[in-house]
Amino acid sequence: MNRPSIDEYFMEMAKLVSTRSTCIRRHVGAVIVKDKRVLSTGYNGAPKGSKHCEELGCIRVELNVPSGTRHELCRGVHAEQNAVIQAAYFGVSVKDSTIYTTTFPCSMCAKLLINAGIKEIVYYDGYPDDLSKELLAETEIIVRKYGE
Repeated sequence: MNRPSIDEYFMEMAKLVSTRSTCIRRHVGAVIVKDKRVLSTGYNGAPKGSKHCEELGCIRVELNVPSGTRHELCRGVHAEQNAVIQAAYFGVSVKDSTIYTTTFPCSMCAKLLINAGIKEIVYYDGYPDDLSKELLAETEIIVRKYGE
């Protein structure tokens, strides 16, 4: 039997969570973990009760907004944001936890994760946001690419 490592186990969960995404451009999933237990999950998509981009189209595509820029021009809530929001909604602290995410956090998500007290970020794919990298470099948060 080939038992997955802890990183593999939770990253595979994040990948599975990403399949629920309603974003046209990128499917992202996130899993927040503490003491080898899942605290919360999130995927990117429109706010609860709002129409999905799959129905309306993507404003970022219409305006030709490059990846990694103008995050405010989007109907969607990012996976990392949704994971933190879900935890808060149910009264679960994410302080000193690890987030597994299928994409490196953007600068908006980085700020949220910093202030939420996340201690480690494990990401699968990169993302072109230099401000995010700068912000995270100023903290004690451990940031590492999955598999390295």
